[in-house]
Amino acid sequence: MTELVETAVELQSLCEHNDWEFCIIGGLALQFWGEQRLTKDVDLTVLTGVGNEEIYIDKFLVKFASRIGGAREFALRSRVLLLKTESGVGVDVSLGAVPFEAGMVARAVYKEYLPGITLKICTAEDLIVLKAFAARPRDWNDIETVLIKQSALDWKYILEQLTPLAGFQDKTDILAELGERRKEFYQE
Repeated sequence: MTELVETAVELQSLCEHNDWEFCIIGGLALQFWGEQRLTKDVDLTVLTGVGNEEIYIDKFLVKFASRIGGAREFALRSRVLLLKTESGVGVDVSLGAVPFEAGMVARAVYKEYLPGITLKICTAEDLIVLKAFAARPRDWNDIETVLIKQSALDWKYILEQLTPLAGFQDKTDILAELGERRKEFYQE
């Protein structure tokens, strides 16, 4: 775990040094808001907007190795830059541009992970939106742990964010699925 946190600190330092808007998402955010589970990489969203991605990608590629051939071109197409540290820790950098990502980064909070080490992570609500939108079995399990651990979630915000995302990808069934998980695991 410490190696992942060290990698997250390194990524955060790079973002802060460049005055980039960012937050850590994925497994490290889950470990704060939900239940700890094994995670092998660090997930980060950096607000690049549209048309400026190369600046961000190139700065990341100076500091980190790519995990795939043609990582720069892949990132420009898919909006995800796949990197790794010298020790092999995977890093997934999402190149944020949509309003949800901008709001998520604006709402992100600094939380202490280890004594003296704070990381800027997405809120529990934004993590639920991300996980529900991905809708893999592991993501639903992750959501359950957040629902069990958190007692004051902003459901209005969650549904306001998730509804248009679900409609955009024709995944409206995830709203019903989240509703079922809420009934079963969330204590209101």
